[in-house]
Amino acid sequence: MQQMSNSSSITQFLLLPFADSRELQLLHFWLFLGIYLAALLGNDLIIITIAWDHHLHTPMYFFLLNLALLDMGSISTTVPKSMANSLWDTREISYEGCVAQFFLFDFFISAEVSLLTVMSYDRYVAICKPLHYGTLLGSRACVHMAAAAWGAGFLSSLLHTASTFSLPLCQGNAVDKFFCEIPQILKLSCSHSYLREAWLLVVSILIVFGCFVFIVVSYVQIFRAVLRMPSEQGRHKTFSTCLPHLAVVSLFISTGTFTDLKPSSISPSFDLVVSFVYSVVPPAVNPLIYSWRNQQLKDATWKLITGFYTEAMNC
Repeated sequence: MQQMSNSSSITQFLLLPFADSRELQLLHFWLFLGIYLAALLGNDLIIITIAWDHHLHTPMYFFLLNLALLDMGSISTTVPKSMANSLWDTREISYEGCVAQFFLFDFFISAEVSLLTVMSYDRYVAICKPLHYGTLLGSRACVHMAAAAWGAGFLSSLLHTASTFSLPLCQGNAVDKFFCEIPQILKLSCSHSYLREAWLLVVSILIVFGCFVFIVVSYVQIFRAVLRMPSEQGRHKTFSTCLPHLAVVSLFISTGTFTDLKPSSISPSFDLVVSFVYSVVPPAVNPLIYSWRNQQLKDATWKLITGFYTEAMNC
């Protein structure tokens, strides 16, 4: 570990590797490559299918398209660099690369929190106020809400990046994760200088908690509306439209909460696994969650694939 007096003298950071032996490094590379390609394929299929099928041009699928874009961005920020380091047997990431990774990951995650909150509002209006759905969630309103989610992520990431990397770094340059993120960079800062970023983190946590409360309140209202429906088939059909979003929110919150509340005494290896779970698993699994119970999306995707295959065979 290089002992540095301030951040201006640091030209690179050292990321935590998943394995030390060459065989395990190559295994990590191929494993991450498979997960990354599966995530890209799943999210790409969702994006292309929704854009191609005009029956899916509704607010719910418009927000799902945005979620797929954010998932592709977040997993592309962390996984390729980790794969390259394992393939070339190195731990290095440049200072500029760390800043970019830090900014982009925080941007995509913050925007996803905002978008999941917007998606819960979409489900609330669709189920609890169906007569006002077209008015409250018209095309212009949907674009504005999606833009607000992306803008909130950008603003949050910009503030965190500027605040964090303006701190003097006195604790070396070894990052105890396989990518650059806020807590790990703060650990490298001088003990007396991180209070400014700590306050910004507190504000961000309060905002995230507010989003969580909004989602919970929305689903309480949704459950009450569903239980009042006279038809059991209607209750099942209506609630099934909420299950994918509820599963994605649960996965996102549970992995993030476990990461934040895990004991500080856990081993670096287990901490590495935890960081993998909350940064890589949700973007890869979300397409499966949304296509699992959504027959309309599955039918449209199958129609798209068979259509491309037929055209290819005709050519």
